[in-house]
Amino acid sequence: MDQIVPKVLKCVSPIDGSVFAERPVLTADAAAAAVARARAAQTGWAARPLEERIALVTAGVARLGEMADEAVPELAHMMGRPVRYGGEQGGVAERTETMAALAASALAPVVVEDSARFLRAIKREPQGLVLVVAPWNYPYLTAVNTVVPALIAGNAVLLKHATQTLLAGERMVRAFHEAGVPADVFQNLFLDHETTAGLIAARSFGFVNFTGSVAGGRAIERAAAGTFTGLGLELGGKDPGYVMADADLDAAADTLIDGALYNSGQCCCGIERIYVAAPVYDAFLEKAVAIAGGLTLGDPLTPETTLGPMAHRRFADTVRRQVDAALAAGAVAHLPASPADDGGAYVSPQILTGVDHAMEIMREETFGPVVGIMKVADDDEAVRLMNDSPYGLTASLWTRDPARAEALGARIETGTVFLNRCDYIDPALCWTGCKDTGRGGAMSAIGYHNLTRPKSYHLRIAQA
Repeated sequence: MDQIVPKVLKCVSPIDGSVFAERPVLTADAAAAAVARARAAQTGWAARPLEERIALVTAGVARLGEMADEAVPELAHMMGRPVRYGGEQGGVAERTETMAALAASALAPVVVEDSARFLRAIKREPQGLVLVVAPWNYPYLTAVNTVVPALIAGNAVLLKHATQTLLAGERMVRAFHEAGVPADVFQNLFLDHETTAGLIAARSFGFVNFTGSVAGGRAIERAAAGTFTGLGLELGGKDPGYVMADADLDAAADTLIDGALYNSGQCCCGIERIYVAAPVYDAFLEKAVAIAGGLTLGDPLTPETTLGPMAHRRFADTVRRQVDAALAAGAVAHLPASPADDGGAYVSPQILTGVDHAMEIMREETFGPVVGIMKVADDDEAVRLMNDSPYGLTASLWTRDPARAEALGARIETGTVFLNRCDYIDPALCWTGCKDTGRGGAMSAIGYHNLTRPKSYHLRIAQA
């Protein structure tokens, strides 16, 4: 009888194309067993006092922070972010602290009447078991958005991480276990797409959070069809910036180009297109090109490197294809190729002008170190162009007039409106999107509401 060889997930390092890590996927039976253990453990976890759950979860995050010396170079090997940036622990800690502080009020009952005759109240109960399918670009920050509030709210959590950051989920779960979170309450699973879809279709989860591609989000929705499972989906983005004539141009150029090129452009809310008012267009472009030209593409393990490789060759191929198509259609490139650009995962940063919305690079997600810049005549043209995309995650407005920005924000189809900043998640605000960017919302009190369900209590205490 032939022996069945288990399927293996392999993380191919973008640094040199070698296999950095590999793990066997769970069989369907083993995955179902993990679900059963999590469900059995969840009721006891939810019964613990809220303060105890908060303390254990925050201790888990602190323990993860203590692993930074190992985690930072590990991330560089897995997805290419330069070690000089030190990982994600600052943001992880900030989001955890905010969500912990919000928990008591967000999860508190809404008491309609508490009298001698009636108790009428709405309480919040955990969804039960939450599946978190996390992406590779910010493997800890994106996971913590749901893991932390889900556990604090009394859910058990299963974490399935992207193959490109294969070890991130394993490390995160180990940190939480070492801090005292029960092993069955928070588990890391190595799953293939088929087993994941099967678990969702079998109603294994009360809630599924997915961060990734639009195609991946559609696959999650198909798997959940008819199960009425709650879904949170953060999918594609093509986030715009708009620089008005009265903007602080130095701050706008510094921030928008950093938002476009940091992490090799692989940011969920990274800036992918910039619209500039005609009177300041030339000045802004000059500043932007100088900033981008100062980046150093190279080995992410080298402290001097400010721009590492993209996470995988196939992602780099998408960027080059879009850039080549734009150039063929008349776009102008403003930066020379870097000596480190190998035609593979290492991609030169680039600023393009002469672009328009007939070009894919101005409408479809690029997710790489490239940004297109267009001149606009007025606010109406800028709003029309910002909305001319199938995505809507964030929009960054640059002006000294907050009222003008707020009025424009009301016209932009987006989840978040930034004024004089970009590429940042405020954990006290709802992180959400519209159109093909997805559905639902993470962080803030609304994040807790999505990870729990309301239950009404209508108790007659005494007869009239």
